Amino acid sequence: MDHGEMRMQLAGYGLTTVHIHYYLPDHPSLLQQFLLQQYDLAPRFPELRRFLDFWRRDIDAVLHSVQIAHQGLIGPAEWRAVNGEISIH
Repeated sequence: MDHGEMRMQLAGYGLTTVHIHYYLPDHPSLLQQFLLQQYDLAPRFPELRRFLDFWRRDIDAVLHSVQIAHQGLIGPAEWRAVNGEISIH
């Protein structure tokens, strides 16, 4: 991982997976799909909005649906206290 990705995660960005269904003008009866993974900031998703604006403006494909999955990668550590001890010879 480069330092730019680490800075983004520390700023609150998480890994976003986007599943886009779309139609091409040449084949309007055929539903296509496109998967994209990028770092983005939930719940506003500025990077995804920028990509979808580009799609609508420059790509000759009609969007059918967009599904989003997002996971913050850096968060509070999970821990639990363990009561007991195991001895190994």
